Amino acid sequence: MNKLKINTNTVQETMLIGEKLAKMLRAGDVLTLEGELGAGKTTFTKGIAKGLGITRNVSSPTFTIVKEYEGNLPLYHMDVYRLEHSDEDIGFDEYFNGNGVTVVEWASFIEEYLPEHLLNIRINYGEEGSRVLEFTTNSTHFESIVNELP
Repeated sequence: MNKLKINTNTVQETMLIGEKLAKMLRAGDVLTLEGELGAGKTTFTKGIAKGLGITRNVSSPTFTIVKEYEGNLPLYHMDVYRLEHSDEDIGFDEYFNGNGVTVVEWASFIEEYLPEHLLNIRINYGEEGSRVLEFTTNSTHFESIVNELP
């Protein structure tokens, strides 16, 4: 699959893409989020949470590594930045093969634990405060979902 790029101009637009994506996800789906600090990874995850019917406030799990939220499907929100240069396995398989959707921020730090099929979303700064969301996958499941986004 070639990369799909979507430009957003506001926080609300970024969240709406996440919300729309979430409505097409199923249990066991793994999404990885990459991007600079402040690029919008947690904002995008808030949109996913809303699309999964989660009403609780979503915040970055930087210090706890994993936060779990209950909705139409559970959301497992990971921030593995603090695991860089660590061999610690916090039971990733239980999340990745669980009954919810897993979102992993800074996933490159745990690359060896990631499942083969996932959806990678890179969020970059664009011009004048905009964001560029790049979606890539090697999975036909995610490819069909991404094709529904624009």
